[in-house]
Amino acid sequence: MRVDVERKLAAQLVSGRMLLPVFLLPVLGIAIALALVGHWIAGLALFVAAFGFRQMVRNTAPGFVLRQALADAAFYNGALRNGVMTVTVVEAGPAAHAAQNDAPGPSDTTDSPRT
Repeated sequence: MRVDVERKLAAQLVSGRMLLPVFLLPVLGIAIALALVGHWIAGLALFVAAFGFRQMVRNTAPGFVLRQALADAAFYNGALRNGVMTVTVVEAGPAAHAAQNDAPGPSDTTDSPRT
């Protein structure tokens, strides 16, 4: 099986579920206000931290979608329906079968004596 997560749609989904714009707008406003009243270092630090948090959420969104889909069937169905993730069945070719046959099994280990 192959699971593909659309990064952009996953970021939008996670941002919406976390109410990220509702949280970030006041923080950015406070950062600008701090800069305007003379505490420009604190304002700049808060501004950079808010954008760093936003980027962190966007970068980790595909992993969150996968974990949440494994834990919640309703979320999984919604993610498939909205196109956030797609699941395809991949046929294993002859190379995959050969690699599987050459892989050491429990009886092929060097720790166990051969009989």
